[in-house]
Amino acid sequence: MLTIDFSTFPELETERLKLRRADSNDIHELFALRSDPQIMQYIPKPPAANLEEISEHLRIIEEKISSNELINWAITLKDDSKMIGTIGYYHIKPEHYRAEIGYMLLPGYQGKGYVTEAINLVVDYGFSAMELHSIEALIDPENIASARVLEKCGFIKEGHFKENEFYDGKFIDTVIYSKLNR
Repeated sequence: MLTIDFSTFPELETERLKLRRADSNDIHELFALRSDPQIMQYIPKPPAANLEEISEHLRIIEEKISSNELINWAITLKDDSKMIGTIGYYHIKPEHYRAEIGYMLLPGYQGKGYVTEAINLVVDYGFSAMELHSIEALIDPENIASARVLEKCGFIKEGHFKENEFYDGKFIDTVIYSKLNR
């Protein structure tokens, strides 16, 4: 079984991006992400209604990072510390050497390759530093842009689960993508 330890938070960098720990200074950008109907349309959670919800969300994230249950980075441009998105590992399963990756990006930064760059960086970290064997991504089947990005990053579509989740009064489908550490 894997030993997960985020007591020293890893900051990651590419030529264009810096992935760092989110903090209370990111509250307005995080609210913009989690309250945007366009971004949230494929995430089975209600959009954030106020800054208090985001503050609580940040507190829970911090608690779960401290207990090694997940890790979440703020995506920033290398020359600007303002958060433009988030990426992280959720539902880490140390006993299976597997974790679920999730990400979101503010609309003004989409279509520029930032998510692809961030996913590749976080996947490399997951395989090398965390010693994961596989990484999964669960997406809405209508989220074509996310499917394309995952495929571009080497993820393979493993399955389409019909009406496997219940959200907002209806059953919804989930598509699972996965990448193995080769």
